[in-house]
Amino acid sequence: MGQTVLSEFNLDLSTVSIPKYIAIEGPIGIGKTTLAKRLASSFNYDTLLEDAEENPFLERFYQDRRSNALPTQLFFLFQRIRKLEALRQGDIFQPVRVSDFLIDKDPLFARITLDDNEFRLYQAVYEKIITELPKPDLVVYLQAPTETLYERVQMRGNAIERGIEHRYLQQLNDAYTQFFYYYDDTPLLIVNTAAINLASGDRDYRNLVDYMLQITSGRHYYNPQPMQ
Repeated sequence: MGQTVLSEFNLDLSTVSIPKYIAIEGPIGIGKTTLAKRLASSFNYDTLLEDAEENPFLERFYQDRRSNALPTQLFFLFQRIRKLEALRQGDIFQPVRVSDFLIDKDPLFARITLDDNEFRLYQAVYEKIITELPKPDLVVYLQAPTETLYERVQMRGNAIERGIEHRYLQQLNDAYTQFFYYYDDTPLLIVNTAAINLASGDRDYRNLVDYMLQITSGRHYYNPQPMQ
């Protein structure tokens, strides 16, 4: 893995910057994993993906967030750390990966779901185990209105997610907006996905990749309009 192909694009590879480690982020239902897999296929990169189905607490969390928030959160934290540690133990200088998570945002969920005592415990664990982990060359933050997120969650028919409330998605969406308002650790591309289909819309996807490969630093906004 790792040899860039991009045969589906009409690109002059001498004029674009191809990030070797890309992290896709955004709230539930936004399409992080779908886009990560599609980019990995285009770039011939490996994927570094969350395995939500491995979390034994997740279904109970959506049924009763208050009682199951802490074990759910800690399981995901340890899972994410374990995956990034494995990446670091490999060839840290030549990572070619597309991931569907950014470890820096892990406390975002904790602040929403945990009470004060639980959050202090979580924070103590987080600060103890967080280390110098590989940072992405580019973070792509996918965003959409909460109503759009809710519709997408319902449409994909994941049984575990059926109990997700509109209010919870709103809290999560607001938290993501605030987090990335201040985020400046890596180059950042903020993508408004409300009017486009990155899962199966080939033109939308190609246009995003064309824009993405021009980015080398700073913060950028991609706000495509629907095709007429």
